[in-house]
Amino acid sequence: MKRTLLALAALASVSTLASAQSSVTLFGVVDASVRSVKNGSAGSQTQLASGDNTTSRWGLRGVEDLGGGLKASFHLESQIALDTGSADAAKFFGRRSTVSLSGGFGEVRLGRDYTPTFMNGLGDEFGIVGIGSRGIFLYGGGSNLGSPAATVLRADNAVSYFLPNMGGIYGQVQISAGEGVVGNRYAGGGLGYKNQAMDVGVAYGTTDVGTDSDFKHYNVKFNYNFGFATLHTLYDVKTWGDRKTQDISIGASIPVATGTIHAGYTRANRSGGPVGSGYADGDDSTRLALGYVHDLSKRTALYTTVSRITNKGAARSSVLGTAPAGMLGGENSSGYEVGLRHTF
Repeated sequence: MKRTLLALAALASVSTLASAQSSVTLFGVVDASVRSVKNGSAGSQTQLASGDNTTSRWGLRGVEDLGGGLKASFHLESQIALDTGSADAAKFFGRRSTVSLSGGFGEVRLGRDYTPTFMNGLGDEFGIVGIGSRGIFLYGGGSNLGSPAATVLRADNAVSYFLPNMGGIYGQVQISAGEGVVGNRYAGGGLGYKNQAMDVGVAYGTTDVGTDSDFKHYNVKFNYNFGFATLHTLYDVKTWGDRKTQDISIGASIPVATGTIHAGYTRANRSGGPVGSGYADGDDSTRLALGYVHDLSKRTALYTTVSRITNKGAARSSVLGTAPAGMLGGENSSGYEVGLRHTF
């Protein structure tokens, strides 16, 4: 009997050790909202939308302890359109598909991943998504200035290096092979410093788009937690030939007893494009948004947002990110949403 108990105890200890050395986690977010938007001459529309507080997704990630401080890991993540039940048909693991090796030297990561310029732009008071997000300008329709650049958010065929923990200093360098696809060849990097209250960073990236001028993107962020509120700021610039857009964003997240109040403003100044293109001098837009997230638990929340975009000249920015057919230049866009988000 004692030998049996000892054998069972030994097996249990081996199982526990193996579990500690290697693990795989299923994770995800399901988020849906009812929203109503009005886009100038295109009219009004009420719809059920997916991922307006946090992008609906599912994924797998795992890590194996190789010993001596060395670890191998992977991350596979796929977007879900919760309103229709469909996935991204073009790239099944289009949000991220990487394998990594990390240790005291930092991390080397291979695969489709976020670009450093996008990573530095994170920290939006609305989480980059939804009708109130500054991501409407920074990462929505036309954010590549009409160029073939496909690297505003992510890059295929990427090799990245991340600095190890250096007392709050963080950084990344990324190179992406174009592999014959115009607009996919990217090189960029970012450097920042973060502590309990402050997060400041800079990033720069350039994409070969097959023309005399590369698509260039750089930004500077400064976020600060005052305790009673967190300030979110970003200065973001993109250029392609004569075309240029400068986005200045400022926002705040204010915790209250049962959730968080969010407010944000962005001014997008565009120049250099031909008249009527939406990128000419005076084709400017502003974003103003207010929202509230009510926490039902650590994983579940109700949220609501109201937003308005004011356009000038031929600008056609929409709270949907991409202007719908029928919306004319200089017309305004507005909307509101009420949603439910659950994380697993």
